[in-house]
Amino acid sequence: MPPAEEFDAGRIHVRLDELLAERGMTLTELSSRVGVSLVNLSVLKNGRARAIRFSTLTAICDALDCQVGDLLIVLPVARRPEEHRS
Repeated sequence: MPPAEEFDAGRIHVRLDELLAERGMTLTELSSRVGVSLVNLSVLKNGRARAIRFSTLTAICDALDCQVGDLLIVLPVARRPEEHRS
């Protein structure tokens, strides 16, 4: 059986686009406020990040006036291939 993280890797959804739109803020402005490069924020925004430092997460939440749970959500579990078999 493949490792669990193979199935779980895509379950974290980053709501950065939604939060920026709600606040009328651009990714460039957020980058300036938090001191994180535009490229790194783009990787996070597009769901390609494999990790995030707590200091970065804290800075983003401070700049967006939000909680971690507003920024990151866990999507429902998808059925694994072995569960489809009869």
